[in-house]
Amino acid sequence: MKPKIFIDGEHGTTGLQIRSRMAGRADVELLSIPEAERRNPGMREDLLNSADIAILCLPDEASKQAVEMTAANNNVRIIDTSTAFRVHSEWAYGFAEMDAAQGAKIRSARYVANPGCYPTGAIGLVRPLRMAGILAEDHAVTVNAVSGYTGGGKQLIAQMEDEGNPEHIDAPHFLYGLLLKHKHVPEMKVHGLLRHAPLFSPSVGRFPQGMIVQVPLHVDTLKDGATLESVHAALADHYAGQDIVEVVPLDVSAKLPRVNAVELAGKDTMKLYVFGQPGGEHINLVALLDNLGKGASGAAVQNMDLMLGA
Repeated sequence: MKPKIFIDGEHGTTGLQIRSRMAGRADVELLSIPEAERRNPGMREDLLNSADIAILCLPDEASKQAVEMTAANNNVRIIDTSTAFRVHSEWAYGFAEMDAAQGAKIRSARYVANPGCYPTGAIGLVRPLRMAGILAEDHAVTVNAVSGYTGGGKQLIAQMEDEGNPEHIDAPHFLYGLLLKHKHVPEMKVHGLLRHAPLFSPSVGRFPQGMIVQVPLHVDTLKDGATLESVHAALADHYAGQDIVEVVPLDVSAKLPRVNAVELAGKDTMKLYVFGQPGGEHINLVALLDNLGKGASGAAVQNMDLMLGA
């Protein structure tokens, strides 16, 4: 029998992207709820408990309720795309390339917390350097990032695209999270293996999908003897042998005039860059991804496939 998949919240931005990625797949059976019934608790509970894997594309509190609805049914496995369980000790964090053992943890888990888009880039850059001993646990990490506006869901999409919207945003680029409190920071700290929460400055650009995440470093704050080359080597070694995360060679990065935030829009991969001058004082780590690809819906499908044994 084909495994049954139910996307709870399939009519939202992330859910729609997951459905589009699964269109035409003959190896799974998609369970669906009519949009008019999406808030019907009885129908949702029946579908959740009929699934082999339920993918939750819901706000935090609704995700917690959905988990409660399936708590007594050990046959249902959960992938949650909210922030509710991303630092929960009993949930596998759904970033398979995070370290060598993570894919196996996801494959065997009942509960998987899908990563946030910004943290995927930040953790992808920071964790390998922590594991290699190049970056200290108490390092004061700064994360600067820009995302496509679809990361804000239907409300922000309407604000950006609908000029008749009373809350229309006409800025080509804007900062937010100005009080330096953001829902993604806890997972950056925990899964980035950091003692202190990073200073995170997010922003949104006038493009639907795409993302750049930057982590600037002072070389003299790294492990003694660390260089541009050793930082790049640590990232390249960490991601060797897999094809989702690409560490761009130093000689290629050195020739780039710019990094385009939308280069990977529509794709489920991620590129990592190490920029700087050989022997220089500063290094800029850069992650390039689609906020709805490897940053959300693409990651959810990847995690689903791992849980199905693909």
